[in-house]
This record gives sequence, C-alpha cells and structure tokens, in this order.
Amino acid sequence: MNHYADRFAAGRALAAALTHLRATEPLVLGPPRGGVPVAAEVHRALGGDLDILLVRKLGVPWQPELAMGALGEGGIRVLNDDVIRRTGVRREQLAEVERAERAELARRVRALRGGRDPVPMAGRTVILVDDGMATGATMAAACRVVRAQHPARLVVAVPISSVEAHAWVSREADEVVCPWIPAELGGVGGAYADFHQLEDREVTELLG
Repeated sequence: MNHYADRFAAGRALAAALTHLRATEPLVLGPPRGGVPVAAEVHRALGGDLDILLVRKLGVPWQPELAMGALGEGGIRVLNDDVIRRTGVRREQLAEVERAERAELARRVRALRGGRDPVPMAGRTVILVDDGMATGATMAAACRVVRAQHPARLVVAVPISSVEAHAWVSREADEVVCPWIPAELGGVGGAYADFHQLEDREVTELLG
C-alpha cells in the first residue's frame, strides 16, 4: 500500500507534476507540520519562495482524525456541516474544540514564525502543498486564508487525496495537482512507509 517512502520522496514526485509552474516564481506554502517537508522539496525543484501556512483542523472529539472544520490565521473559520450533522457533534463540543485549537494556532504562530512576517501573497502564484487530503476540510480553510490575501493564482498540490476531498478543494482552488487519488482512502498515513509526527524543530530547520 505504501506509495511513498517518506514526505521528501512524495515532494519530489509532486514537484515533477508541477514543472509547468516553475516560470511563475511561485510562493510555496506548507501547513506545519506534515506539509512542510513536502513543500520544501517542491520549492527546491521550482524555486520561488517557501513559507508556512498555519491552519488547525477541528477534529470530532471522539474521532480526532475526522475534520468537522478548520481554523486559519486571520480569524478564518470553515465548518464541514455534513460531518457535524452526521456525527451529531453538539454546539458546545464544537466550541470546546475550537477554543483549544485557537490556542494551539496562536502557540504555533509564536513557535514557528519566530517573529518573521509571512511572505506576502498578493499577486503571486501560490502553491499550497500538504502531505495529503482526507476530508479536504483543512485544505478548504487554507484556501480561504490564502484567497483573502489576493494571490494571482491558487494551486493546491498533494501527493494523495480522497475522491471527496479532491472534489471539494477543486471548488476552492484554481488548480488541484494530485498524482494519486485512490478509489478508497483509508487514511493519508497509509500512503507512506515513514509518516512520523514532525517536531517544531524539524519544521524550523526546513524553513531555515
């Protein structure tokens, strides 16, 4: 089942599908932590600029991998009403998860930005890279965070995606590049031999 050795290998495979964007001097964005190694390889191949995009998934309390929504920098909030309805999450449960994730988002901004300002997105070709999409909720939120900053073009690039996530995110981005969309996606981690949780230190080193 493992399609990629690790996130770096996935990034190299993804970069090969993005060569048409090299001339645009793109801004390559990776959501920490898992998206950053993939984005770093895409940036290495295409040039342009590399930065992080901070987005937090709002996981269903008893099934945290399942996204019922997401938060982004600048107060952006996207909800997946279908998941909320299907799982029966109550308003106060959603609010509790949201409080926790908002605090974690603020912590990550401090830890990972290290006082650096985000690279401006206005007028740029922005390539939003992650290690995969399961529901698409986090990536949809990320797209809205980027859209609010007026890029010339927004491209989403992932090594693996579910059919549903690809369809949802295709409505948010100008282009979605994904080399592998299996008919059934058990989980993004299954696509990788090595899918370890990255530490903040690994992320800041890659950005360094």
